[in-house]
Amino acid sequence: MKRLLLSIITLLIATYTFSQNDSLILNNGNTIVGELKNMDRAIATIETPYSDKDFKIEWEGIKKIYTVQSYLINTSDGGRYNGRIESSGEKNVKIFLEDGGTIEIPFMDIIYLKSVDKGFFDRIDAFIDIGFNLTKANNVMTFSTRSGIDYMAPRWLLGLTFNTNFTKQDEGPNSNRTDGGLSYKYFLPKSFYIPVSINYLKSSELSLQARWTVLAGAGYYFFRTNRLYWGADIGGAFNAENYMPDSIPDNNSFEGYLGTDLNLFDIGDFSLSTNVKVYPSFTDSGRWRFDFNLDTKYDLPLEFYIKLGWSLNYDNRPIPGGSDMDYVFYTGFGWEWP
Repeated sequence: MKRLLLSIITLLIATYTFSQNDSLILNNGNTIVGELKNMDRAIATIETPYSDKDFKIEWEGIKKIYTVQSYLINTSDGGRYNGRIESSGEKNVKIFLEDGGTIEIPFMDIIYLKSVDKGFFDRIDAFIDIGFNLTKANNVMTFSTRSGIDYMAPRWLLGLTFNTNFTKQDEGPNSNRTDGGLSYKYFLPKSFYIPVSINYLKSSELSLQARWTVLAGAGYYFFRTNRLYWGADIGGAFNAENYMPDSIPDNNSFEGYLGTDLNLFDIGDFSLSTNVKVYPSFTDSGRWRFDFNLDTKYDLPLEFYIKLGWSLNYDNRPIPGGSDMDYVFYTGFGWEWP
């Protein structure tokens, strides 16, 4: 009798625990019960009460999913929904929307999940990495940092980046470079979006004390899947430049721009992101600029990673005494959250 009563109590506790948590049924038949935090770049993160570390699971390795909390859900066709998810058949899921409606979509059409039941900090993604090189010849020392933080809302994304590079040597001039930006992206239906950003660059190689570029435009994602994002945007920009030395007059100009972004992240522990922008000037006839950034990242345990990067800025009409090109090759070790 005691054994039967104990079994019933255990079953009730297990049933209650299961009903109060999200659950993932994997392709191999295993079930993981806990709190599904997010899914990004085809990797789902779930926290369980029986492990001090979060589980990371490939999205395509999940057979069925059931959630009790609400998520911001992005789909490959540009759809953005708020609701909880429940598997419907082998390959589909139902999204129970917060307004009371439901929709059914293929499971693999979901490309991003983020809990909306949590607070402000649960919508933030951030990273920081540091690089250091020392060469015996001329005692050349290079110190670099890259950092960024994003806040994801149901219809928009706000991002901030800040990067530095400083080189010191016994024989020859020192050099420094600082760049960063504040970006805002509003997502429209059917994979369209509106980008607005303020970008900053300081470069001793380009004799730039400061370059501020404010741009706005319209963009479209050609591909948004669990393997890659690829989009392009076009618009206009205002460019304000202060030079070194101060005796050179400042320059303000209006430009057009054409840009593209590519992110690849289903290549094992590697990911790659690249951004290209071309700026033809409207007010300085014949002048054009070109900005290029490439980052490759290899993921390590505990959210650490190794990064290799390359940034390049080109101006076909540099100021007297300044170079027409500045570039940085970067290696660093970093950490990302969450």
